[in-house]
Amino acid sequence: MSALSGFRVLVSGAGIAGPALACRLADAGAETTVVEVAPRLRTSGFAVDFRGPTHLAVLERLGVLDDLRAVQTHAGAMRTVDAAGRTIFELPAAFAGGDIEVRRRDLTAVLHRRSADRVRYVFGDSITALRDGPGGVEVAFRGGGEATYDAVVGADGIHSTVRRLAMGPEERFVRHLGYHIAGWDVPNDVGAMTVSQQYNVPGRMASVAADERDPATAGALVVWASGPLRVGWLDTDAQKRAVAAAFGGLGWHVPRLLAGLADAPDLYFDAISRVSVPTVHKGRIVLLGDAAWGVTLGGMGVGTGVVGAYVLAGELARTGGDVTAAFAAYEQRMRSYAGRWQKGASPGRFLAPATRAGLWFRNTMFRRAAVRRLLVSSSTALAKSADLPEYP
Repeated sequence: MSALSGFRVLVSGAGIAGPALACRLADAGAETTVVEVAPRLRTSGFAVDFRGPTHLAVLERLGVLDDLRAVQTHAGAMRTVDAAGRTIFELPAAFAGGDIEVRRRDLTAVLHRRSADRVRYVFGDSITALRDGPGGVEVAFRGGGEATYDAVVGADGIHSTVRRLAMGPEERFVRHLGYHIAGWDVPNDVGAMTVSQQYNVPGRMASVAADERDPATAGALVVWASGPLRVGWLDTDAQKRAVAAAFGGLGWHVPRLLAGLADAPDLYFDAISRVSVPTVHKGRIVLLGDAAWGVTLGGMGVGTGVVGAYVLAGELARTGGDVTAAFAAYEQRMRSYAGRWQKGASPGRFLAPATRAGLWFRNTMFRRAAVRRLLVSSSTALAKSADLPEYP
């Protein structure tokens, strides 16, 4: 008998951490359902990376390391330029892309393929109510169905529905860090290379990089200083208007990037925020990935989400589905690991310093080779865990 044979798990979120967890739960024999509010796998978003032995070991144990190597981007350096395209400083590929960099959509597709034949995926639906009782968690869905599960996992991002329903409103746990971010694909009519080029004015950053496998396409990414915006997270038209308003009038390649925004079929858009919860589990309900300890950009959140999925599934299998013991062990192992990078992560201030003085200071610092080497070594060290269990 498999360790979790007959154990019923509902995972909310088919991004990255959710399908990664589904892979391991299926390996252990659990009856796993993944529900996703989007009508299909998401294709928007930027490249993500994995670095260091911990990340690579987990990807290998998930059975996806070779698949990801086959689609990795081989990203080059991250180059900051002025309005004329002259280099100000350049961060090496080891920082920009880690050991493996892949497009977010490729990572999601690989994890989905790895689990789809053993996991039930439901797209275009979401959870509307949770009631935790002695017989399991009773769940109601927007589509009208109801079901009971032995455990419910919120892997649904910073704006987690599961966290809101189980633990309280978002404003208790999510702190806005003063920036927004957006990304979309555009025709590569600006001569972009796979080396990412980014252009700054105080409080705003725009970048572009060619898709290695499709050089006619480029990925645009923008970050800007902003207070909270009253823009719905599913209102793509309003999000596009917010980006256009923030970047209208800038030079460099920005006008062409904005021209491609209007017709972009998919847009990644979010506030840069940090999640802080006193505990990541309540009864039979547990949070995973960004829902538990996310920072919107940077901080190795994707790698940490995948490591968390591996640990959560491993603890559930090790305890035979004893959610009390498994969730406590999972939180104990992951809180210190995630907390090392999460606490100090402030990607907006790094990518788009809000003042001229801040921008000058950042550029001056990263012109120094010693500072660039320290950045690479420290990021790899933060991703490493000396206590990664090897679950069967």
